[in-house]
Amino acid sequence: MPRTNLTEALREEYQSIFDTCQVKPDRAAEVGRLVSSLLARRARYEAVEAATGVPWQMVAVIHNMESSQRFTGHLHNGDPLTARTVRIPPGRPASGEPPFSWEDSAADALDRFGEWDEWTVPGILFCLEGYNGWGYRRFHPEVKSPYLWSGSNHYTSGKYTSDGVWSATAVSAQCGAATLLRRMAELGEFEQAPHVGDDDLFASFRRKAAFFRYSPRRVTPGGVELQAFLNGMPGIYLKEDGRLGPRTSDACKRVFGRYLVGDPRE
Repeated sequence: MPRTNLTEALREEYQSIFDTCQVKPDRAAEVGRLVSSLLARRARYEAVEAATGVPWQMVAVIHNMESSQRFTGHLHNGDPLTARTVRIPPGRPASGEPPFSWEDSAADALDRFGEWDEWTVPGILFCLEGYNGWGYRRFHPEVKSPYLWSGSNHYTSGKYTSDGVWSATAVSAQCGAATLLRRMAELGEFEQAPHVGDDDLFASFRRKAAFFRYSPRRVTPGGVELQAFLNGMPGIYLKEDGRLGPRTSDACKRVFGRYLVGDPRE
């Protein structure tokens, strides 16, 4: 496991950043394509989850980051399955003989999480950051790790161009693991149960929501404001586009106890 501890402050940081994460418009098509491809491979990731206990969504985004979704490379770092790993970590898997199956290699790569049981959003993001390394957080805290946040509003530039070599101007071309998870969450593939307060702002939006109409094709005035409020509830991740379709209506049901006006399910 990573040497950095998952403190309460770090949990709050991860959750806050994830809740406010937005895919950059110029990366939206790429993120959508990558997530669609990962979801199509879900059965293989679920098989690894069954063997290791690591959530399939985490397996999926690691597979994208380390192997560009190819099943011919080690989940550790993308090195070919025809031999043990050469790059960090080298010599994996330590047992067995090549060529390795992708599933066996993945189980070996995820063995480091054998005692981990906090599979919340913060817990998963903590594990993902540790999987790539703590160099950004320790030596360049002004840059949020592109391994997590590239392609989102939380990352602009700065990256390690190779092991131990830093560039403040280099820009990661990958879509970060957390960015992909955020899009999965918007599609309902990565959720947490929300906790809803009962303050004045909540009461105000509950009243407003009673008048919003289900409208998946048309941008509704005030719809972006409603979606932004709902996105402030833990576990709800909507695209803030003003189109009040089934995902926004589902979120209203979870938070306010009712679907949008005109939803066929109401």
